[in-house]
Amino acid sequence: MHRLPEVVREFVATGRIPSPPEVLVHLMRAMEDEASSIADLAQIVSQDPGLTSRILSVANSPALRRTKELTTIEDCLTSLGIRLVRALVTCLSIQRLFDKDNQLSSAEVADFWCHSLLVGELARAIAEQADLKNPDDAYLSGLLHDIGELILLRAIGDPYRQFLANVSANPSLAAQEAQLFGTTHGDVAAWLIAHWGLNSVLGDGIAFHHARASEIGTATALPQVVWLAQALTVLQEDSAEYGPLIDCTALSIDQAALAATRARAVERTRQIAEAMGIAVATEFPQRAIQQVPATSAPVMALSPADSELSVMVGGMALLQPLQQDLLQLGNVKEVLLALRESARILFELPSMAILLVDASGAVLTGDGVDDQPSLFRQLSIPLAPAGCLAAAAVADRQVSASFVSTQPLALLDRQLVRALSAEGLLCIPMVARQRTVGVILCGLSSLQYAGLQRRSPWLSHFGKIAALSLDVVLVAEQQRQLAEEERNQQFTRHARQIVHEAGNPLGIIKSYLKILERKLPEDGVRQELGILTEEIDRVAAIVGKMADDQVQHAASQSIDLAGVLSDFLALYADPLFKQKGIRVEKQVPTVEILASVGCDSFKQIVLNLWKNASEALGAGELVKIALIDGVVHGGTHYAQLRIDDTGPGISEEKIRTLYEPAAVSSTQTRGLGLSLVGRLAKQEGILITCRSQPGTGTCIELLVPKFIPESALT
Repeated sequence: MHRLPEVVREFVATGRIPSPPEVLVHLMRAMEDEASSIADLAQIVSQDPGLTSRILSVANSPALRRTKELTTIEDCLTSLGIRLVRALVTCLSIQRLFDKDNQLSSAEVADFWCHSLLVGELARAIAEQADLKNPDDAYLSGLLHDIGELILLRAIGDPYRQFLANVSANPSLAAQEAQLFGTTHGDVAAWLIAHWGLNSVLGDGIAFHHARASEIGTATALPQVVWLAQALTVLQEDSAEYGPLIDCTALSIDQAALAATRARAVERTRQIAEAMGIAVATEFPQRAIQQVPATSAPVMALSPADSELSVMVGGMALLQPLQQDLLQLGNVKEVLLALRESARILFELPSMAILLVDASGAVLTGDGVDDQPSLFRQLSIPLAPAGCLAAAAVADRQVSASFVSTQPLALLDRQLVRALSAEGLLCIPMVARQRTVGVILCGLSSLQYAGLQRRSPWLSHFGKIAALSLDVVLVAEQQRQLAEEERNQQFTRHARQIVHEAGNPLGIIKSYLKILERKLPEDGVRQELGILTEEIDRVAAIVGKMADDQVQHAASQSIDLAGVLSDFLALYADPLFKQKGIRVEKQVPTVEILASVGCDSFKQIVLNLWKNASEALGAGELVKIALIDGVVHGGTHYAQLRIDDTGPGISEEKIRTLYEPAAVSSTQTRGLGLSLVGRLAKQEGILITCRSQPGTGTCIELLVPKFIPESALT
């Protein structure tokens, strides 16, 4: 990739792709309609390159991305949630309204939109004809293939507009793009894909859509698909050139089918544009890039006072919807993410960090704020005295920047600039209701700062909105925490009362069993009474833990799994299984198998699993219980406890509770067994797997860590 010129790199970093206002209005209406589903919103978003690029960028950001990359718009919207999406769309709408120096006309945005949508539709249809595995990837690459054009238009302006107009008349001039501007729109778009952390294959489909016909056949399938889709847009409907184009690729596509595909894609694009209220140019499906006008109508300049008043009043009015959206967000993490993306959209600030005031109210810190350089998580900046630009901005309650500071930057400020990979620092204080919440730190260049000076009142008002939104959420979280502490205290008081009341009868029963044990002959009954006494002790211990302010988990110990299972079978096999007509097959070795787990925890796990099986099975059905020694997994030695049954099976939702503890209501008394098993297994280092199908039974396997004597470790 060519090195991006500085002015282009700044616009690329913001990832700002304008959307037609008609699309934004359509999406805003859909979000206000309670009948709209995520799929409905995804359909609207996926028709616009600007919205698609923004949603992809945010959903795949480090703050939100947990596992694999998200490349479908529906998955992205599900990950973000409607509230955050609404805040982003509001910002895009506001930015469009107050951006007075936009380099793009409405006609140019509409032309770009129609062309991009057509290439996306064509790419998906071609991918389906060629039997590619992921036609949606082809659509995404096709939709975004020309986003570099809009970035270069905003960064360079009229010279690039003139270049596009000339290329529209003479396509052979496209090879001069890199020579004239130091990069190509394909490279710029591919850089964005890489910047978002998405698969490089998507970027390849975008980067090579203007490759030479003699070269494209050696590329992978996706670049070939997007290249062919782009090439079809410049041909006439009944063109005889379809065959030679297909021959340039290695795709298996029928020429007649491709002509029909093109006609359907053009008609579908027209229908979508009509539904959105966007005018389609008469030249469509070919591009209609306009020449640079020879003269421009003079613009009447406002007086300095009128200009400042317009900025202040207009900014506050336009930012009001954003404040309403932010106040609807549910937690601090959501608000911080929305603030970061809002600032990026509204003010084109690609590099930023957020510091919050700690509980003492005297220190700024980034600890606990995700998705920013590690330096900010280590910071602890005293607010008084104001020894750096960030603290001074908070103390003065004014937006401040390193570019206008009369004093040399403090060493800490220079560290912050380096951490943000920028030329200078902009600090936006977050102060509301006489309470200091924090500060937004933005890394930017002198060129970017010059463009922001006129928006200084908006920056200040944005800081106040940020403070108010965060303050509301922080106060709500503090109230929830206090309420939770009060509930815990009430639970502890009630639990102590229960322990006291339950302890007396349990003690009496235990004493009676000891008397009974002495009266009986020394046979199997006395052994079973001993096991029953141990179970009473375990129940008493479980009840006793209820009264602990903080549950203390007993340290893992060495227990004999075979002995515990044999005792449990002697005590529980009859009441749980045999009395219900459930057949039991057991394979428990008579030799000692030592494991390094807590005895009580292991017993609770086994009892809950057996109880679940007992409740699920009917007369004549079978449960198998097997203990196997000598299992090695990942270099660690385990014993395997396997429980198979021929019952009705377990639903996927219930199986998930083994790994994700379910929320428990205050009145819930059933369905907690698997969740408890999962929690205890995780606590004891027991690996658990479950296989189940409706009507065929369930198999649960526990890998219990073996006890390794210290002598064996040395």
